[in-house]
Amino acid sequence: MSSNRIDHIFATIREQDGTAMIPFITVGDPSKDVTLQLLIALEKAGADLIELGIPYSDPLADGPVIERASARALKHQITIDDGLELAEQARQAGAQIPYVLFTYFNPVLQYGLERFFQALESHDVSGVIIPDLPVEESEPVRTIADQYGIHLVPLVAPTSKERIARIVEHGRGFIYCVSTLGVTGMRDSFDDSVDRFLEEVRTSTSLPIAVGFGISQAEHVERFRPYCDGVIVGSAIVRKVEENIPLLQDPASAEEGVLQISQFVRQLKS
Repeated sequence: MSSNRIDHIFATIREQDGTAMIPFITVGDPSKDVTLQLLIALEKAGADLIELGIPYSDPLADGPVIERASARALKHQITIDDGLELAEQARQAGAQIPYVLFTYFNPVLQYGLERFFQALESHDVSGVIIPDLPVEESEPVRTIADQYGIHLVPLVAPTSKERIARIVEHGRGFIYCVSTLGVTGMRDSFDDSVDRFLEEVRTSTSLPIAVGFGISQAEHVERFRPYCDGVIVGSAIVRKVEENIPLLQDPASAEEGVLQISQFVRQLKS
């Protein structure tokens, strides 16, 4: 499985003693065209890996910003296939970085497990995050994912406590560490207990660890840099998309809207 793009990118970042910048965007918000433009622009702005959020009507882990984005995308009936097609189109336009699909278990089940991982492989998507799939029930999914060389990336939270070792033992690609309790969303500061939690995860695995939920400014990236291999920025980017919808929906100004969002990512990365 060493040919997986996720392994390559983290190996390179470790060699450079850097921190991966991992933006999250909602597929189809506000349109598929804009998503494709963002995939290209965010890579140029320094993104090392992109999470492609498939909109879902009952998003348990998502805060209000991402919920609104999902609702906007679902008006266009965006599906897993749309996310895969956009990933493929970005590749055709020269994209090199790994893509990780973020979706809930029900759509994966509806799609069919074998067919789903086959589709990820054929569209050059490197991994998947399924936030509502507990480690205790993940073995059948993990087995098929491994067969296709797709990384099933686990989420681990401060509340995982004695389950941390078990969750990370079965991890692939990287470990997604949830910095706060509850749903995603922006915040101003983080408790020191997060640092202890990240150190505990670090001692339990040799895989890279990435921290997400609440990271929204360059200071946060700087704060977590000593404790992790990557930072995931979701709500803050999705909020930027929301703020720029008037620009993004007008073909004459869409480029300017995309630029606003990519400059924000460039700022976080630098």
